[in-house]
Amino acid sequence: MIRRLVALVLVLAAAAALLLAIWPQALDLQRSWPATQVVSFRIVAAGVALVAAVVLLVVGLFARRIRSVTASIAVLALVAGAVSTGVLASRGIGRDDFTDALESDVTVLSWNTLGGAPGADAIAALAVEVGADVVALPETDAETAKAVADAMNAAGLPMAGFTSSYDDVATAKPTSLLVSTALGEYTVATADDGTSITTTPGMPSIVATPVDEASPVIVAAHPVAPLRDTMDTWRDGLDVLADACASGNVIMAGDFNATVDHMSGLGREGGALGTCRDAAVGTANGGVGTWPTDLSPLLGTPIDHVMATRHWLATGFRVVTDLDEAGSDHRPVVAQLSRTGA
Repeated sequence: MIRRLVALVLVLAAAAALLLAIWPQALDLQRSWPATQVVSFRIVAAGVALVAAVVLLVVGLFARRIRSVTASIAVLALVAGAVSTGVLASRGIGRDDFTDALESDVTVLSWNTLGGAPGADAIAALAVEVGADVVALPETDAETAKAVADAMNAAGLPMAGFTSSYDDVATAKPTSLLVSTALGEYTVATADDGTSITTTPGMPSIVATPVDEASPVIVAAHPVAPLRDTMDTWRDGLDVLADACASGNVIMAGDFNATVDHMSGLGREGGALGTCRDAAVGTANGGVGTWPTDLSPLLGTPIDHVMATRHWLATGFRVVTDLDEAGSDHRPVVAQLSRTGA
């Protein structure tokens, strides 16, 4: 009797642990440590579950007294791995075809450059290649951003530039944003001391407001990473980004340090974050990892996003995988957004 009770407890504990790993949303733990970290790497978790299942089955072959327990947990692990893989596949594992661009379309490039590591020339070359109208550059200082803007201007793509930094936060890195002058004039509110008013705590984000109300608000996003000591700050950052996308005409891009799993519960009206929908998921690319570059795209985690409200439809998206040696630990993402008339 006691043995059966212990076996039941072990199986239930394993089931709870696997559920926490593959779908923490069921327990509203998607933004809690350590579930946040585990669910970030779905395919890795699926692989670990598969290996664990094989080991348990082998152990059961030689340990008859615990065979029923090991077999039960092995089956649970196999199911968990299959479910996690299925979730990833349902979000898309790579489709880089774009529809023919319209004149009114907006092309968005986002690249966390790790302090401008690829160099302004490489960043600008990519921006010019894709014909970017919006370039979100987390961890990029004003000097690098200006050099990129100058290169784009020389290529016939004039851009207005904005940079924000938290000079009083030692660990904070600047965020820069470039916006095509074809989209109209934009302003970024500043404090009395001349520094930009940003949204996310710990790391700066930029909210650029158009003078012409027909143009979209553009947000370059970069909340802090969800480390054990920064979980509260990270959650606060996602909350303010959701608020920034609560209504209106908004395009948001950057390093969110979060997957769509982490955003669960922060969306409304069909959005992933506020009313903003994820361009990668909408184009069957939501399972392609953008960080880190030393893991293959299917092993990495998709934390770099382009999002937009229902005023826009993603008609193309790709994770750029041929610049993994450029110096940054993030892959650039490019989205083509078409106006919906909403």
